[in-house]
Amino acid sequence: MDKLLIRGGRQLHGTVDISGAKNAALPELCACLLTAEPVVLRNVPRLQDVSTMLKLIRNMGVVAERSEDGRVSVNAGPLSSPEAPYELVKTMRASVLALGPLLARFGEATVSLPGGCAIGSRPVDQHIKGLSAMGAEIVVEHGYMIAKLPKGWKRLKGARITTDMVTVTGTENFLMAACLAEGETILENAAQEPEIPDLAEMLIKMGAKIEGHGTSRIRIRGVEKLHGCEHQVVADRIETGTFLCAVAATGGDVVLRHGRADHLEAVVEKLRDAGATVTEVEGGIRVQSQGRLKAQSFRTTEYPGFPTDMQAQFMALNCISNGTAKVTETIFENRFMHVNEMVRLGANIQIDGKVSVVEGVDKLSGATVMATDLRASASLVIVGLVAEGETVVDRIYHLDRGYDQMESKLCGLGADIERTK
Repeated sequence: MDKLLIRGGRQLHGTVDISGAKNAALPELCACLLTAEPVVLRNVPRLQDVSTMLKLIRNMGVVAERSEDGRVSVNAGPLSSPEAPYELVKTMRASVLALGPLLARFGEATVSLPGGCAIGSRPVDQHIKGLSAMGAEIVVEHGYMIAKLPKGWKRLKGARITTDMVTVTGTENFLMAACLAEGETILENAAQEPEIPDLAEMLIKMGAKIEGHGTSRIRIRGVEKLHGCEHQVVADRIETGTFLCAVAATGGDVVLRHGRADHLEAVVEKLRDAGATVTEVEGGIRVQSQGRLKAQSFRTTEYPGFPTDMQAQFMALNCISNGTAKVTETIFENRFMHVNEMVRLGANIQIDGKVSVVEGVDKLSGATVMATDLRASASLVIVGLVAEGETVVDRIYHLDRGYDQMESKLCGLGADIERTK
């Protein structure tokens, strides 16, 4: 199993390219299932989750080819088996995104209940509720969601869908399914993350009729057929935020090419309050930092608030900042698993339910730590970059699920980090 060996204490300088967003690429690969015509996606990140999704759709009979320049060509015309089996789904919760497109185009789908990170429950009941409102008949048997249209129906029916909570994958599933439904669908309480407008823009290129994407109310007028298109995946805002926090913690001066400050306003504001300099430059973001910053309290919430996917990375920055900060996690009930690992390096953190109190320390000392989920692994890399001596981050297969060549990018900025067996 791979590990990362980090020798801390180096500032970061230079330029780094931000990859395409995993959380946009995965639903957009599923959107390719909506048409029999070829689709080309550009700027697709080289990640384990993307490889798993490609394996999943190929297993259905889809032809999907990947090139070294980040292009993926998908032809779902030969699709013969609208099924997502457990053995291909167990490591990736995003596989539920195949349910809506398969049901909308073929009138049936069998999708395993998904797996993924162990950071709390991610119920699929909202997906079932929304698609049922469009007329789908869905049962859960032996760990599978089995969906079909009522007898005599050729297409799903437009509906008004209001979810009990804001759900990103739910919004994406309903958005894709509604494109081929009869009539109009209104999504209330829709998620607003930048990956959703990016998916909607791709669907519009395919012939969909969508309004309001990027707001809490999306309107879709169904069409009979979608066609192929070419689309560039939006830059990964969480990778952007992770590198912003890494530079803020270690010190230095780095330009993040393709990074979008407008997709990370809550994080950028906290970094500026902490004392880092974050400026928009042509084609990206520049971050500069010197000395210890000021600890910042924050509360995670739905977009455009502070993202739960940046909680661990900003906590890493707070660990070595001046002062005390309170971090409140409201999205997932089990997302402080990185805290015990940070404490191994000398961090001073106390947990009380959904709140962690972080008291900044003068220095951290290298140790062996274990990644427990995707974003936790990134936060441990950040504390390793700051800590004195050597830090070993174990179980980095989590990191490979969401970061495209992270250690290579950090080496290019001057970090002393290597992958070992």
